[in-house]
Amino acid sequence: MAISKAAPPGPISRTRQPQAGGEPGRRGQEGWHFNSSLALTVLLLVVVLMQGPIRRALATPVMQSWMTVFVAMVVQALPFLVLGALLSAAIAVFVPPSFFARALPGRTALAVPVAGVAGAVLPGCECASVPVASALVKRGVTPAAALAFLLSAPAINPIVLTATAVAFPRDPRMVLARFLASLLVACVMGWLWQRLGRTDWLRLPAHTEHTGQSKGERFWGSVRHDTMHAGGFLVLGAMAAATLKTAAPASWLRTAAGNPVLAVLALAVLSVVLSICSEADAFVVASLTQFSLTARLTFLVVGPMIDLKLFAMQVGTFGRGFALRFAPTTFALAIAGAVLTGTVLL
Repeated sequence: MAISKAAPPGPISRTRQPQAGGEPGRRGQEGWHFNSSLALTVLLLVVVLMQGPIRRALATPVMQSWMTVFVAMVVQALPFLVLGALLSAAIAVFVPPSFFARALPGRTALAVPVAGVAGAVLPGCECASVPVASALVKRGVTPAAALAFLLSAPAINPIVLTATAVAFPRDPRMVLARFLASLLVACVMGWLWQRLGRTDWLRLPAHTEHTGQSKGERFWGSVRHDTMHAGGFLVLGAMAAATLKTAAPASWLRTAAGNPVLAVLALAVLSVVLSICSEADAFVVASLTQFSLTARLTFLVVGPMIDLKLFAMQVGTFGRGFALRFAPTTFALAIAGAVLTGTVLL
């Protein structure tokens, strides 16, 4: 009489069986990716648990200055981030893909400057342009044209140009110089991406399609997703910018202003560190009268295209690999474009 032997209890009985459609445990691992929402949650938990030491640290003058800069930066940028999320959701839900095929030229070389000029109609800063550019790519716009729009929109829209004219009443050429230099850099970056860019460098966050939902439900779902996703990186970028701004000695600026080359580089770096919204940056740099007009133009061209909060948002939206290639190239070309335009016009 045959007796069947049951498998003894032990480690073998607890062995995880392969899951259908992938490797063992792969789905569980994918659920633990670090993202902006998780970073914000962890930050809030740390603040709650450490509120006593944090309260004492915030009482110091340095930390009070840090908090002022941080809060001002977030409050200044957040409305435009929400505007970008609204525009992005509207493009994704209500605008048919065929619209962009008709609106932009079929040839990428021509679509880039058209998209760059179209950036003039967006009344927002760089925080709005990132989610909008992401939505354009998802709707079939060539990445070269979408990136030209991303760079030009914060610098050449009517609100920014009007603010520049008010900040430089005695130098009206500054408005034209900012417009031309920013548009030039945006187009050159678009053309460079057309020739050298690779699709695997550009990663877009996947949006889950919810069948059976109305357009209104999809619209507000997309707004919530984009606001939370980009908002976490905005907070991280603002924290880094506030830290560097409060730590940089003011004497460095006075020393740099005396050397033309160093003055351009100093204001270029300063625009990245301060991360001021493009609607307000002209008033800040106009007060730095010890610097030349070309150096101050560099501040106005570089800042809306690449700063700390914008870099953090690009990492969160398009991926680290994209941002690490795109940001340094944009920084160098923005300096070159500003110097070239300033030499000719200023």
